[in-house]
Amino acid sequence: MAVQECRERGTAGTVACGRAARELGLKPREFELAVQLGHVRTVSVPGGRPRVAREEIERLRSGAGFPDSLRNRLWAVGTAEAAQLMGVSPARFARLARAGCFAPVRFYVNRYRAVVWHYLAADLVEFADANPGLLTGRTAPGLRMELEERDDQRARSWRARRLDQLTARAADPWERAAAFAAVLDPGQLADAVPDPYERAYLSALRPDLAGIRSDSAAARDVIEKVTLAVDADEIGRHRERLAGALSAARADRPAPKPHAHLSCAAEEPQPEPESAPEPEAEPEPELRSEQGRDQGPGGEPEEARAEPVPPAGLRGWLRRLRLIA
Repeated sequence: MAVQECRERGTAGTVACGRAARELGLKPREFELAVQLGHVRTVSVPGGRPRVAREEIERLRSGAGFPDSLRNRLWAVGTAEAAQLMGVSPARFARLARAGCFAPVRFYVNRYRAVVWHYLAADLVEFADANPGLLTGRTAPGLRMELEERDDQRARSWRARRLDQLTARAADPWERAAAFAAVLDPGQLADAVPDPYERAYLSALRPDLAGIRSDSAAARDVIEKVTLAVDADEIGRHRERLAGALSAARADRPAPKPHAHLSCAAEEPQPEPESAPEPEAEPEPELRSEQGRDQGPGGEPEEARAEPVPPAGLRGWLRRLRLIA
């Protein structure tokens, strides 16, 4: 109802995402993550970027424990901080992460062209609470071998998480199909969608999965490896979901032909893939460093970022998080 009302009345009753972030006390990256996770709902308006309804801001500001409750749900940590939070060694944490025990929530590419994963602190606390046996003592030999022999699942679990986010927010069946198409390479997509008009339309609606911009070709190659499915079973699963989404989209309306698409472009701008506040100019992720240390996506050293600090004890923080969420 709120989305339809905002579409009908234009920008009345809404604010730009940048202003919404400031009113909610969130940094641009935090706001972007809040939108991806569905904690902040945006609305589409004719001819412009997504906006946030004033009612949505008031809903969040009136929530119990605001703003700490909202920021705690958006608290993302790197490997070292994650291991400390869970009370395990970095090696054990990395083994659990590679095995796909929890999905990363975002990533960036550092100056060495290596992928640096971030995880939601709330996800890690939930996993630790449900699986205490995996955090202490010696891992059973059979389980240890199974964990170590698995292919690295971090990129795959991140893709699955992003697709769930994008398809849940898709307001149009063709947008939903475009999300599934976004994780297939051009060859796979051409095989799955033989119609060139449909492929062109899906490409026009293709969402930006990573939200990372880089002038470095090497960094772009790394990002592409993370965003595209590579395993045959994962590719097959996404192709099945794409086929189902395409059937629904075709039933709704056919893909526009190029001349029709161009004639309507001025009247109906394509929806933008993400709804984050306009970012300030900042250096590329792979160039961010200070005295040889890797930096996080916000341009601050990982260990120096001002994030919520849990009280002593994992269980105490978990109880506090659940009380104010």
